[in-house]
Amino acid sequence: MATTATSVGRFGPAVRRQGAVVRRNRRTGLLFVLPGLLAMVALVVYPLGYGVLISFFKTNLVNQWTWIGLDNYANALQNPAFVKSLGTTVVFAVGTVAGTLLIGMALALLLNQEFRGRTFFRVVLILPWVLPEVVVALLWRWMYNPLYGIVSYYGSTLGLGTEWLEHAGSAKVAVILTSVWKGFPLVMVLLLAGLQGIGKELYEAAAMDGAGAIRSFRHVTLPGLAPVLLITLILESVWWFKHFTIVWLLTGGGPVDSTKVVSISIYQTAFENFQWGRSAAMAVVVFVICLVASAVYRRLIRDEQ
Repeated sequence: MATTATSVGRFGPAVRRQGAVVRRNRRTGLLFVLPGLLAMVALVVYPLGYGVLISFFKTNLVNQWTWIGLDNYANALQNPAFVKSLGTTVVFAVGTVAGTLLIGMALALLLNQEFRGRTFFRVVLILPWVLPEVVVALLWRWMYNPLYGIVSYYGSTLGLGTEWLEHAGSAKVAVILTSVWKGFPLVMVLLLAGLQGIGKELYEAAAMDGAGAIRSFRHVTLPGLAPVLLITLILESVWWFKHFTIVWLLTGGGPVDSTKVVSISIYQTAFENFQWGRSAAMAVVVFVICLVASAVYRRLIRDEQ
């Protein structure tokens, strides 16, 4: 017992020094994390929480704060215009995400091959994503012009008409085409990075088993891309479901509200009708829809697949 006590007394200072070092390292780690944590609270947590809070009030954000509970949500969900804008948004988001995935996947598969000038095409094809959305919208609005727009010119040549933004059906197609042109480079880059992470030996093994290009794509490429594809689907769906700029600058939600997506409804409710609580409730509904869509994607696409 005396020997044990002596050993503890002998190593006691070393143990205390080690404990002090551990505590100092923890404090240092917290100090390094603190700026990022404060930025996240200021830029994400606080605005989100504030938006949820005002959705329960009838307020002018200055001196009127009348608690009305879930009335804003009930009024929003019972409003036919808001429900219609949700449906329009679903059509817009599905069409845009499908278009960006198809074009992005095709170009990623092409750019993953060895050929001369591949670097040049990689640079050129990323340019639409680099351009600001305002520039993209104004550029395509000029191209859709019925008098001198190139899209209208070739549309009339093919019998598709010239007034793309003046009719409900063609306006929907126009905003989706513009959004696909803007969004496919991001999908292309993400999927190209995923393709380069798939080992060539897997394709060689599939070829030895007699698999052709289609079977190799189905059983090697798609499973290898599952993690990247999941992230891409979530990012693209959330981005285009809440998108505002391109649609607003191209059509302003018209004609006759045919392209009035939910972000335009929220904007008009807040900044034209000054119904801040109701607009916040509408934004929370969109947030919940995006969360549900992300959860569905995670269940449908698993890394193990």
